Amino acid sequence: MLFNRTNVHLKLLRERDKSSDSVDILSQVHRILEENATRENRINTTLLTKGDNKCNTFDFDKLEGNRIFHEDTIRIICIDYRLRFLDTHYFKGKIPQEGINEIKKLERDHNISLSGFKIIAPSKMFVLHKTDDPLLFAPMGNKYYYLIHKWGKDLHPFRKLMMWPFKSLENLIFTILLSSAVATMLVPDGLFARKQSFSQDIMVFFFMFKSIVAVVLFYGFSSGKNFNTAIWQSKFDKTQ
Repeated sequence: MLFNRTNVHLKLLRERDKSSDSVDILSQVHRILEENATRENRINTTLLTKGDNKCNTFDFDKLEGNRIFHEDTIRIICIDYRLRFLDTHYFKGKIPQEGINEIKKLERDHNISLSGFKIIAPSKMFVLHKTDDPLLFAPMGNKYYYLIHKWGKDLHPFRKLMMWPFKSLENLIFTILLSSAVATMLVPDGLFARKQSFSQDIMVFFFMFKSIVAVVLFYGFSSGKNFNTAIWQSKFDKTQ
């Protein structure tokens, strides 16, 4: 064969050796890996440390507008979907390597060391290991937060509807009344009398209402449940 095949490895070595020797490369790679390990250890320690409410000084020219959220917006979404917004110190799940890499990239781009991390996630993720759509944030000051990374599964499409009764006391009462009316309509005619009157329907309705209220109160008190408006920043594991 007139021409030898091209060895890409040799080409890479020759190109690299034009600018530096192998000893410099080894020491440079070692230093970079050491710095990277030190930075990752510091980030992991910060994520596990209780928040200090410190604000991070970002370079605003390098920020993405669709990642900036005010606490009022976060509060509304947390209440609607029964989520919590707490320091990463309380988070029991595992933050993926992609999230750590995003933190390192932000720190390099903005020449800062990030701290005060917070997470939006369902209540159980602050008690058990779950994977439902956590979002990692860093504080910017004046109640603004910057979204660093999102991972896990998206929330159930009907989660907002399912959590609506727990949004407030008014919502719960309306749900109980509606459930009582539906249960009353399911009672067959003639169960209590040959021809059931309107007054008997009212009595059945009140019976259903008291029964459902009793179940809700028992379940709520025994489980330590609370309304969405009260738990979105709660650090206690009983208020799921």
